[in-house]
Amino acid sequence: MRSLAALTTMAPKFRFTAVPGYFTMEPRGPRLEVPTMPGMGLINQSYPTDDTFDPQRSKQPWERFVNFLASLDESDKGQAVYKLIYVTRHGQGYHNAKETAVGSAAWESKWVTLEGDETTSWFDSLLTEEGIRQALAMKAFWQDAASTLKLPLPRRYYASPLARCLETCKLSFEGIELPPGQKKAPFKPIVKELLRERLHVHTCDRRRSGSWIRENFPQFEFEEGFVDEDALWKPEGRETLKEHAARVTTLLEDVFEHDDEQIISFSSHSGTIAALIVATGHIPFFVEPGNVVPFLIKAEIIQPN
Repeated sequence: MRSLAALTTMAPKFRFTAVPGYFTMEPRGPRLEVPTMPGMGLINQSYPTDDTFDPQRSKQPWERFVNFLASLDESDKGQAVYKLIYVTRHGQGYHNAKETAVGSAAWESKWVTLEGDETTSWFDSLLTEEGIRQALAMKAFWQDAASTLKLPLPRRYYASPLARCLETCKLSFEGIELPPGQKKAPFKPIVKELLRERLHVHTCDRRRSGSWIRENFPQFEFEEGFVDEDALWKPEGRETLKEHAARVTTLLEDVFEHDDEQIISFSSHSGTIAALIVATGHIPFFVEPGNVVPFLIKAEIIQPN
């Protein structure tokens, strides 16, 4: 894949839209919080490919959907590309726990510019014990759904370079066992700089070095051009949602152009999910820590090779 500098200057090749009609969500509360849905919320429906793939109607909904998904690229070949992206918000970090303790107003007015208090550090925040529990609960979800519903595991894993996302990705996916006959892709996550949280000011969003990541997460790989020290975060200003959405669009351009896998995962942040919603025109919702939601994204080709 191209370097970060090259990505930010290339002309767009795709127009991205979230495709509705295949997954259900149940927003709750004033922020429209969406939890991890049973079976990822896949709607049990028939597909044009069922007659040839499942004439006896004996296969599970996820099997039929995956077969249908593969047909979409063929039917729109040369015009569009489709990917199913499982988007996970990291488990609770120490910064989340501090904001809950002091309230959002105090957090924003005082604590976001500090690296911690007398007992806790939230610079590039690690997971709390609750966050670890949430990540392990996600692993149990994947284990059960993949085994009983044949929900496909990601075939490529991408993660924000911030520690809480690296931890969540590792705890959620590493070591999942599937029944005999079911295959899974090797767990070799790729660290993507553009997947990180909204930039600037908040010390919890300033990342550690690439050397620290290599030492603590040796099973992770790095995208081309990943630099050791954080070159993006600044102590002043604040990336807007529009700017963040543009950054996520650049990320999608990179992934859709260079990754042939159709089912992938992003381990990321609430702000990045909000930016992905804007970038793809998805209906608005909010994800609490330690939950995962599916995005079926169509990339319409506007600049052929």
